[in-house]
Amino acid sequence: MTPTDAKRVLEAALLCAPQPLPLRELALLFDEQVGADTLRTLLDELAADWRGRGVELVTLASGWRFQTRPEMRPFLDRLNPEKPPRYSRAVLETLAIVAYRQPVTRGDIEDIRGVAVGSQIVKQLEDRGWIEVIGYRETPGRPALVATTRQFLDDLGLASLADLPPIEGGVPAADPTGAAADAAAQPELDLAPAAHEATGQDDVAADDQDGASSLASPGLPGTPFLAENPSAEEPRP
Repeated sequence: MTPTDAKRVLEAALLCAPQPLPLRELALLFDEQVGADTLRTLLDELAADWRGRGVELVTLASGWRFQTRPEMRPFLDRLNPEKPPRYSRAVLETLAIVAYRQPVTRGDIEDIRGVAVGSQIVKQLEDRGWIEVIGYRETPGRPALVATTRQFLDDLGLASLADLPPIEGGVPAADPTGAAADAAAQPELDLAPAAHEATGQDDVAADDQDGASSLASPGLPGTPFLAENPSAEEPRP
């Protein structure tokens, strides 16, 4: 098989795949006769072949994926004019703390935000597939440690946590007075899809039932910017 033929096989598989494909799965296309280094070279060449088109080949936390370029979004949204997902301020702050301070316990999040974290907030993020329990802290009560998932990175169009946008001054330390949640600059995470997948699937585009705001990042492909709506949570006793 020539390199050109191999790229055609990769191209067909990636365009038809509903999810990003890691190298180990792409190797199955060639009965594992093509090494990882050769696959990476072919994928880099394929990405270059698509450069300048409306669709691009990108690498994410879970593997490789074809997706539309960010500048195509305004046009494609006209075909599916749904509102962007909306989230309460409590959900956004909780997710940001997990993303930038992971692994953390529920108590850590409450200390930083200064208010109690409702079970429904954690469940909402778990149901989205954005956070998960990865262990337990060896302290009394052995509280669960949570961290973000590969799905979280894929939905934001990121390859790793190092690609998260920086925060001015860093994430605040625990503040029992509750002032940290208001005084700290909020991390600008883009929770709308970075781009439409080439397959047309969009797992994050559904409206959030109890949402109150949408969040975006100037450092990531464009989406509506955060419109804050204070949560109804009571201060932590």
